[in-house]
Amino acid sequence: MYRINNLQAPLEATVDDLKELTAQKLQKPVNQIYDFTIAKKSVDARQKNNVHFVYSIDCSTDKINTTDKDIEILPPTEKLAFKIKDTGIRPVVIGSGPAGMFAGIALAEAGLKPIIIERGSEVDTRQQEVYTFWKIGKLNPESNVQFGEGGAGTFSDGKLMSGIKKDKFTAKVMQELYTAGAPQEILYLAKPHIGTDNLRIVVRNIRKKILELGGEYRFNSKLIDLTISDNHLKALKIQHGDEFYELPADRVFLAIGHSARDTFEMLYRHGVYMEQKPFSVGARIEHKQELINRTQYGKAAQSPYLGAADYKLAVHLPNGRSVYTFCMCPGGSVVAAASETGRVVTNGMSEFARDKQNANAALLVGVDKKDFGSDEPLAGMYFQRKLEEAAFRLGGENYHAPAQLVGDFLKQRTSRDIGDVKPSYQPGIQLTDLAQILPTEISAAMRAGITEMAKKLRGYDSYDAVLTGVETRSSSPVRIVRDETMQSNIQGLYPCGEGAGYAGGITSSAADALKVVYTLCEQ
Repeated sequence: MYRINNLQAPLEATVDDLKELTAQKLQKPVNQIYDFTIAKKSVDARQKNNVHFVYSIDCSTDKINTTDKDIEILPPTEKLAFKIKDTGIRPVVIGSGPAGMFAGIALAEAGLKPIIIERGSEVDTRQQEVYTFWKIGKLNPESNVQFGEGGAGTFSDGKLMSGIKKDKFTAKVMQELYTAGAPQEILYLAKPHIGTDNLRIVVRNIRKKILELGGEYRFNSKLIDLTISDNHLKALKIQHGDEFYELPADRVFLAIGHSARDTFEMLYRHGVYMEQKPFSVGARIEHKQELINRTQYGKAAQSPYLGAADYKLAVHLPNGRSVYTFCMCPGGSVVAAASETGRVVTNGMSEFARDKQNANAALLVGVDKKDFGSDEPLAGMYFQRKLEEAAFRLGGENYHAPAQLVGDFLKQRTSRDIGDVKPSYQPGIQLTDLAQILPTEISAAMRAGITEMAKKLRGYDSYDAVLTGVETRSSSPVRIVRDETMQSNIQGLYPCGEGAGYAGGITSSAADALKVVYTLCEQ
C-alpha cells in the first residue's frame, strides 16, 4: 500500500479526477490503481486567487521505483486487542465523557463488563435539561453542559483535531466514532468535526455497544467517597438520588472531566497526589461568519465546495503572556456552560452543518500560580470560581452573561448597544465592561492580543464583534499524578482524560483512556 502526499486538486475535483491525478503521480494507468482511499484532505487558502484542496491518497498498485518524496510505502496497520486478567471484581469507570466511553469500550472488549458511573443523565434527557437551562435559566447542577452522557464535548463543535501523535490509539478512536455514526469524512479531513447534533447519535451508539458486550451504565449516580485500605482502593461510595450505596472496586478509571470540582476536593482530602496545572481564561469572541469566510477564502468564499471557514490565532506578548484562540466554532453559537449554581461560564457549539450566522471562538490568556496567588493544588480551581461568580453578578444573577463590543473593550468603556453582530448566547446577555470581571493583566493581554490578531485576520478587531464572558473551562486546573503503571498513589485508581490533566479535547481524552487501559493488558 502506498500513500501519495501533497496531491493538489481544484475545489470541484471529483473522486474520478483524484484517481486520474493519483495515476499520473504513480505513472500508472488508472485501471492499475486499486484500494483507492482518501487519507487526508485539507484546504490551502494561502493564495486567495488559488484556493484549492490538498490530498493524501492511499492506494495499491504494482511495484514502483521512485525517489519522489511525496510517495511513501505504508507499514501494516497495527490493531488493538485488549486482553486483561479478570480479578473477579468488575472494573468501574467514573464519567461517561470521551475518556469514560473509550475506557468502557476497551474494558468491555476485554470481556470485563465494566460499570460506568455517570452523575448526569443519559444523553436525550440531558439534552432537554440543557435546553431548559438555555431557555429559562433553570440549571440542574448534576446534569448540564459539563455533566452527563458524552461529557462536555457533546455540546461543542465536536472537533477531533489533536496535538498528540497519531497512533494505534487515535486510529481506534476515529474508527469507533465513525462506526458509531460520525460522518465518514472524519477519517480523512485535516480538521475533522462531528457536530453536536451527530455527537448525540454517536454517544447513544457507543453506549449500545458497551451494553451489548455486558457493560452497565448507572446514570444520575455520583461518586462521593473512596474506601482505601493499606493504600489500595477497596470500594466506592455512590449517591443515586437520596440513596447511598457502596460498590466494591479494585480497578477504577477516573474519567471525571475538567469540571468535577467536588470530586477534586474529595480526592484531595484522601491524599490523592495532584498538582496545579496551568490553563487559560478569557471570553468568547463572536463575529459574523461571512466576515471570516471572506477574509480566509477571498472570492472562493462563495464556493459550494467550501464550508464555513475557521481560524486559529496566537500571539506571544513582550511581557511573557500568551493570547490565543481555542475551540473555534464556525457557524455556531456561544452557549451557557455553567455547572454550579450562581456562576456563569461560556463555551462554543456548532452543529455539523455549521450554518448559523455567527462564528465564535474562545479568546484566552494563559494563567498559572502567579495569578492564583497560591501553590495549593486546587488554587486554580478556586480562581475559576471567583471569575465565574463575578460574571454571574455582573450578568444580573439570572445566568445572563456579561458581554461587551470589541470596540468598546479596546477603548475600555462600557457597551450600551449591540451593533451588527447579534449575540447568540442564551438565555441572554447583559452589556457591561468585562474589565470588571477579568484581572487587569488578563484584560490588557486580551486587548493587545485582539490588536495583533487583526494584523493576521482582517476584521478581527471589528467594533461590533461581541465578547461574552467568562470562558474558564478551557482545560483542567489540576493534574492527578500517576506513575508508570498509570495509577495514582492510591493503587487501583487510574486517572485518565482531560479532567485528570492528561488531555485536551475529544480525541486526546479518548486516546489517553485507551492507553491507560492498555497498560493492564497481557503483553
